[in-house]
Amino acid sequence: MVLDTFTKRLRAYRKLKHMTQQDFAQVLGVSVAIVGGWERGTREPTEAQVEKMMGILQVTREDLGL
Repeated sequence: MVLDTFTKRLRAYRKLKHMTQQDFAQVLGVSVAIVGGWERGTREPTEAQVEKMMGILQVTREDLGL
């Protein structure tokens, strides 16, 4: 996974949906710390989490830079 691209795009798409990290974490069923870690590039999401993100944000894997 290319984390630098993913982290920037995840944050951008989340903001385009007018979601805070708290909102996004709640919908995904994870903690805010995990979402923050993804956006900082210190954590990698699981495949299941990526699939759920794509559905919530209505984007493709390519849109997220994966």
